[in-house]
Order: sequence, then C-alpha cells, then structure tokens
Amino acid sequence: MEVNPPKQEHLLALKVMRLTKPTLFTNIPVTCEEKDLPGDLFNQLMRDDPSTVNGAEILMLGEMLTLPQNFGNIFLGETFSSYISVHNDSNQVVKDILVKADLQTSSQRLNLSASNAAVAELKPDCCIDDVIHHEVKEIGTHILVCAVSYTTQGGEKMYFRKFFKFQVLKPLDVKTKFYNAETDEVFLEAQIQNITTSPMFMEKVSLEPSIMYNVTELNSVNKAGECVSTFGSRAYLQPMDTRQYLYCLKPKKEFAEKAGIIKGVTVIGKLDIVWKTNLGERGRLQTSQLQRMAPGYGDVRLSLEAIPDTVNLEEPFHITCKITNCSSERTMDLVLEMCNTSSIHWCGISGRQLGKLHPSSSLCLALTLLSSVQGLQSVSGLRLTDTFLKRTYEYDDIAQVCVVSSAVNVET
Repeated sequence: MEVNPPKQEHLLALKVMRLTKPTLFTNIPVTCEEKDLPGDLFNQLMRDDPSTVNGAEILMLGEMLTLPQNFGNIFLGETFSSYISVHNDSNQVVKDILVKADLQTSSQRLNLSASNAAVAELKPDCCIDDVIHHEVKEIGTHILVCAVSYTTQGGEKMYFRKFFKFQVLKPLDVKTKFYNAETDEVFLEAQIQNITTSPMFMEKVSLEPSIMYNVTELNSVNKAGECVSTFGSRAYLQPMDTRQYLYCLKPKKEFAEKAGIIKGVTVIGKLDIVWKTNLGERGRLQTSQLQRMAPGYGDVRLSLEAIPDTVNLEEPFHITCKITNCSSERTMDLVLEMCNTSSIHWCGISGRQLGKLHPSSSLCLALTLLSSVQGLQSVSGLRLTDTFLKRTYEYDDIAQVCVVSSAVNVET
C-alpha cells in the first residue's frame, strides 16, 4: 500500500493587508431622564467614556479613529494600496527570496511589485516588506496574486502563492446631453450622481475640449466681482444626489471659418472628475471622448449674426444674416427672395442676385424689415435659390422678436 508523504510546510509566511484611511469612531448613546430609575448613571458613564466628545456626549460621532475592520469597498478611480509582508517563521536562513504581486483584471494582468530583484537571504524572525499602489481603472472582479519563491538551506527550491479577490464598484453615474445652437456653439449638460453610500466632496468637475473648441464653464455667477459657485459654498454631494453641470463650447476662430469642418465634428471632449471621500481619500475619473450627433444643415445654411430683442410696431429694424455654402465641392449661384407674412414685411428688392458662393465659404447680408402686429413675432419668409441646380431652400422661424407699441421706448 502506497502512502503519500505529508505536505511540507513552508518556512515563510505571507501576510497581505489593504491600506486605507481610518474612520471616525461612532458609539450608541444610552441615556435617560434623571427621574428614571438609573438616575444619572447612564449620563455619567457617557461622560467618563473616552470615545465621546466632551460636552456633546449624546452625539454618536466621537473624537477617536477606528482602524478598518474589513476589506471595505473599492471604487473606480480610487487608488488601491496594499501592504505585503513575508516573514521567516523558521530557524533557518532562507536564500534567493522573490516576492511578486500581480493584479488580474477582466482584460489584463498588471505587475505591481516595486522591484523584481530577488533578496539574497532572509534570517530567522526577519521579514521583507513592500507597499503597492494602483489606480483602479476598471470595474468588476479583480484578483491580487501574491507569489513567493525561495531556496532552503538544503538547496531545495520552494514556491507558493495566494489569491485575494475583490470587486471594484462604480462610484458615479454620469449622463450627458448636447444642445446644438445655430451659432455653431454646443452646450453640454452633464448630470453626475453619487451612487455610493457616503458623501463626496467634489473637488473638480471640468471639461477638456477637443482641439477644435474652446470651453466656458457656466457653473458660477458673478457677485460683487467674485465668481460664486451655483452649488453654494459647500461642494458636498450626498448619497444618491445628482448635480447638473453646464458647459458652452465655441469653435476656435481657425475652424469656425470652415463650415464644412465644424458641421461634421462629433467629438467634443471628455469630462475630468475629481472627488474626496471619508478622511480625504481621493478619486478621479475621466470619461471617454464624448460624442454628439452632428447637426444636418443641408447644402446651404442661414444663421443670424445680429437681431434686436425688442422693436417698435411698424418701424423698420435691421438684422444681419450669414449664408454659408456647406458643400465641400460645389460652387453655388444664389438668388434671395423675401416673402412677406401676415405680420412680417420685408423692405428692399426681392429676387436679387447674391453672386457665386464657393465651397465652405460664407457671406454676411444686412436686411431690413418691419412688423405690423404686436407681440412675439417669428421672422420668416426667406428663400434662397441655387440657379445652377434650380433648387430652392426655404427658411422660416429663423428667430423671434418682441414687437411693442411705438409709445413704449425701446432700448437700443
């Protein structure tokens, strides 16, 4: 009968501990009124408790710190830190010790060891210590693989490893909406929700635009010459709370003049979010490149460069239009027609030639009109005809103006 030899115990012991910030100690206050049977006993015990706050003993929050009692949660964007210790539990000198730490994710395996060089020898009751750091960039299951190899005094090579599995959770829910303005501006609304169980201090939420745009943050107001956040002085985001951030992107001058380029741009930029939790633990997330649905302007685009907000009834006012050939290949020969509506009447010659408009080029046109009806009126009735293709483009509801009685003074 064959007998298997007993499994040999290793001379080295491996210990792994996650490094996290401590938490504030909380206690459960037990108190009663003086007329109750215990009298002042409970209150005196709380006053004598070193973990309570002097003068505020009935508050659950204390002044002492508590070391982590478990592995805890790890969120995407945070830095995972771990302490690795290899201790020689034997009475022998161990040689050629190599400690290796790898992090296995769903898509890759990363080497986190500070050094891949072997330690020449390790005497009894001595240890090898290492601290590893890794910024978590994937959600889902992660496995920390710690492997130790060494050589005994008898020249036997030994090897063992341990696995530590943990889950990386999603800390924020980010949703975006795009609004395309007629002036080539793009407005981005970013909704950020804290889906963790603890408050977050939002240190920074910024938009890094693509190469074709400049960005302006619209999350503050000017009060007495100072920029004040629209969220107030406290930048905390409570669990399950949502904030909306707004940004305005304008095409850079060298790209704004090329209508065909801006028309097809879908990549806007990416959000950079930095926050802190608990006792200052920092987290950072960068979204992938945000993409919008490019607006379709057709072959010819008509936009307004200038128009008054308020005009007098039956008095002429001026607007400035910009006509852009959005085609990248074809030159157009345009004719402008101005058709009156029930409330808007155009002044000038209809059917006039605007001349040739080359691909991706623009021209500005000053027009005069008046309104015969009070109230908010829509500017409509412009027609552009390309004489080369005999194609007509209609432009209605271009903008709105407020028409008031001439007895009311209009600020210009």
